[in-house]
Amino acid sequence: MLYKKAYGSEKVSEIGKISRIDAQLHAICDRASYFEQKYAEDLVAVNAEFRDSARNLVHYLALRHDDIRELQENLASLGLSSLGRAERNVLPSIRMVQRALRKIAGNTGNQRVEVDPDLRLKHPSAQLHRKAIFGDSGNDREVSIMVTLPTDAGSNSLLVADMIATGMNVARINCAHDSQPVWTEMIRNVRAGSRKAGKECRIVLDLSGPKLRTGALLPGPRVVHVRPRRDPLGRVIAPRRLRFIPDDIVWQGKKSAIVPVPRECIEFAGVGDKLRFRDARGKKRTLRIVAKDADGLIVESYKAAYIVTGTKLRLIREETGEKLRYRVGELPSIEQAILLRSGDTLVLHRDNTMGAPAIEDANGEISKPAHISCQQYEVFDTVGAGDPVWLNDGKIGGIVRTASSDRLLIEITHAKPTGSRLRGDCGISFPHSKIQISGLSASDRSNLEFAALDADAVCLSFVRTPADIVLLQDELKKHADKQLGLIIKIETEEGFNNLPELLLTTMRSYPVAVMIARGDLAVECGWERLAELQEEILWLCEAAQMPVIWATDVLRQKAKKGKPSRAEITDAAMSQRADCVMLNKGPHILATIRMLDNILRRMQNHQYKKTARLRRLSISGARDQANADQTKY
Repeated sequence: MLYKKAYGSEKVSEIGKISRIDAQLHAICDRASYFEQKYAEDLVAVNAEFRDSARNLVHYLALRHDDIRELQENLASLGLSSLGRAERNVLPSIRMVQRALRKIAGNTGNQRVEVDPDLRLKHPSAQLHRKAIFGDSGNDREVSIMVTLPTDAGSNSLLVADMIATGMNVARINCAHDSQPVWTEMIRNVRAGSRKAGKECRIVLDLSGPKLRTGALLPGPRVVHVRPRRDPLGRVIAPRRLRFIPDDIVWQGKKSAIVPVPRECIEFAGVGDKLRFRDARGKKRTLRIVAKDADGLIVESYKAAYIVTGTKLRLIREETGEKLRYRVGELPSIEQAILLRSGDTLVLHRDNTMGAPAIEDANGEISKPAHISCQQYEVFDTVGAGDPVWLNDGKIGGIVRTASSDRLLIEITHAKPTGSRLRGDCGISFPHSKIQISGLSASDRSNLEFAALDADAVCLSFVRTPADIVLLQDELKKHADKQLGLIIKIETEEGFNNLPELLLTTMRSYPVAVMIARGDLAVECGWERLAELQEEILWLCEAAQMPVIWATDVLRQKAKKGKPSRAEITDAAMSQRADCVMLNKGPHILATIRMLDNILRRMQNHQYKKTARLRRLSISGARDQANADQTKY
């Protein structure tokens, strides 16, 4: 009797719980209808390809409008957790839960609960949207790999071909670096490498957008500092190599020190010959020529030296003993970076005066603080005293102490103990200031014209409001025959806060995608919030069935130094939740592409987006094999 009473009580409690859940689900559906009316104008304006996707995004906003943690816990207690994966299809997910509840409550008799066809793991529309912007990822891999092209990609066609063959699906050209002639060569090499590999590789031009940047610094001396490699005791263990090139050509490489000399010097010199000179300090030095190729000479020195523009050289030819005299050509100026420590003062000014480090008096006291200009004048009309500021993409932090219409006095509060260097064209962020800057600069418009010639998509940086997107969409209409894809980058706090409106505005174009630019987003919103913001962006993009790019610092140490950190491996594994993962350039980029390709292909067997596929655990297989081995003997 007690058993029956307890069982009956439990049944009544369960029915009551089901009733509460059902009422909450009905309320969400009612809110979804209201949100459709609220966003009616936006839904009408979206591209026909995104009509259903946009409605689903609005339904998801209705689902997440209130805290539904209690609802989720109650569903889980009944063995139902569909709303935890409702992003792809909100209303079909709710309908399926309602049917299951009726079944549990016994209101359906023997009626079979039909599975909604819209609840497939891979939504067909989302798959089409992804392929439209990124192309076919190939390699039996569901997630595409985007790689930022280095400057060498313009002159090294073999490197580009290898990147494509290794797994690059999308080549990103950063318009903040290099120039249109270099980009033209990059595009030519990508197209050629794609044909050679027999696989598609899309090209994306990343427009600089309205990023706040520091102005130019005063040029430093025109000098090359030759420093041989030394051990911890200061003993030379390897020579320093330099490249001598004809002074009538422009050198684009950046991997070695370059010294221009008359072409005649290159032609007469040979391996084994020596170049003698007095450096800027009057020290006698000798350089030995160790190689000669089509680009010039490679020389090496076992002693430190300072070579300046106009340095007199004596070429001593080994075979004949002949001595020829030449002078070093025009060397590039060394930028005098500003060294900043905590407690220092930096003046950020409106005029275009070139920046310079602080000036000290005879007693070592600062007589004039370091100063540098800001390229965007709108800053001085918005920023006020007390506002935080981050420089050099978050490496240097400070507080604005005084503000006027033409200058900001900044106290440095965050820097390396030994000081952090600030250079020209470095990023500036005022996370608490709503600075109104046009979404497209003059250079962006020019680069957009260039992109229309042979790129597949453009990337818009620092998107803050729907107006920024509309501005670019109006420009894209001038190239409607090209149908350039559009990628918006979420990297500001304002952009994140406006994300639903940004997505609906972006959906007026096709094809499109979203990039989570985690570097600047972390600087703007705080490192502690980055993981949370990234999750919310992923959820909303999946609800919009819009492709998303996981970007910034993926396997950075691997690309730069050849060995990844442990945290990077975990991050790369988690990036499988996106539709595309972006790698930055580095000397070990081929090995990095190979590693990411391997990680993504492994992870897709275990998980799709945030849904576990529950493949057999590798540890279970290992144990079964061990048992089988024991049985043999």
